[in-house]
Amino acid sequence: MKSRRLSRTRRRATILTAAAASAIAGAALLPNWSAGASTTTEPTVDARTKATFQQLADAVFTDRTNALVDRPGKGKKSLTDGFSGKVALSSGTARVEDKALNRLGDRRDRLAKHGEKYSAANTTVTLNKARVTGRKAVVAVTETTTLTYKKVRGDEPRTTGFQADHELTFEADRRGNWRLTGVREAGDDQLAVNQPDPPAVDPAPIATPTPTPTASASTKAAATTTPSSPRAATTRPAPAAPKNLTGGEYDYKAMAAYAEKHWRDYNPDYPSFDGQGAGGDCTNFVSQSLKAGGWKHVPGYVYDYTRWFGNASIQSHSFIGVNEWSWFGLNSERVTSLANVYQMDVGDVLQVDFDKDGSKDHTMIVTYRSQQGVPYLTYHSTNTNRRSVSSIIASYPNAAYYAYRT
Repeated sequence: MKSRRLSRTRRRATILTAAAASAIAGAALLPNWSAGASTTTEPTVDARTKATFQQLADAVFTDRTNALVDRPGKGKKSLTDGFSGKVALSSGTARVEDKALNRLGDRRDRLAKHGEKYSAANTTVTLNKARVTGRKAVVAVTETTTLTYKKVRGDEPRTTGFQADHELTFEADRRGNWRLTGVREAGDDQLAVNQPDPPAVDPAPIATPTPTPTASASTKAAATTTPSSPRAATTRPAPAAPKNLTGGEYDYKAMAAYAEKHWRDYNPDYPSFDGQGAGGDCTNFVSQSLKAGGWKHVPGYVYDYTRWFGNASIQSHSFIGVNEWSWFGLNSERVTSLANVYQMDVGDVLQVDFDKDGSKDHTMIVTYRSQQGVPYLTYHSTNTNRRSVSSIIASYPNAAYYAYRT
């Protein structure tokens, strides 16, 4: 999510080449113990219990998604209410989820004010692995959700979708009954539309000076190595800012096609920074998309923000870091700042500073724009396709936004 940070003292660039690991479905790490309700016997974790862990997780995230769907009259009964006995919510988690559903209902209402509604949703959960220690089970799951846009304006795309990783904690009582006691968003960056809480962000970094430019570089270039960009407004209607999508230097449709091909299926020709503790894969993914549309490498030192390059073996910090990317884009004049997020068109880029600390946290690319002027964003961490800028604003109304014309 955050930039690819530099340490306070200059250190050698480490090349991360880890690819996204394939999750092993099932709960193979769960041990099986003999049954028994005695206070001295460990709780039984058999195949049925494992399956119920997964089913309860599915119910939790389906309830969250359903809270966003426009249903006239009385809403659906929570699916988690149907769980009792062997595996169920703890009383504390039930209260937490009730509050989460209320917050998501408020988000649904804010979205409606922006002219956006969802008519249907589908959520499935895969149990990837689990670890049991005594009476505690920690279960890792992947949620896959598709929301169908309701035709409010008539030019919305058909669906938006995302994948998100979660970690659930279950605890067993003396009778061997398991209770879900905690739900945590996993990974470097969780920006799912049905996530009720704002994303956690790192504190702003202490600025690190970039290398002195070569003797042939101008004084002006040295002074603008880390230029700032103005915040973009989030109000509608936005002033007109037409973009020529064809016949220019870049192929914006190719940028969008790449992003929508690889939003969930990562390109093995590049390393993935998702889950690597480096701030997520969002900017790396956007850079790949821009490269697919014609952005050329500017080789050089990895720390030099006037350089930009990335392949399977090495990536400049401007290729994979949020703030560093904006510095390169503005330095090179490959991007210009837009006054309003609703001016963005296909191939344009949106960055967000969630806590307004001056350090940008997340990068997304526009892959669709409706005839009514709503941009739809695709991004990694959380892997998401065609989420409207209205949804982003409704979810994070207090964030600072930066829009770039590419």
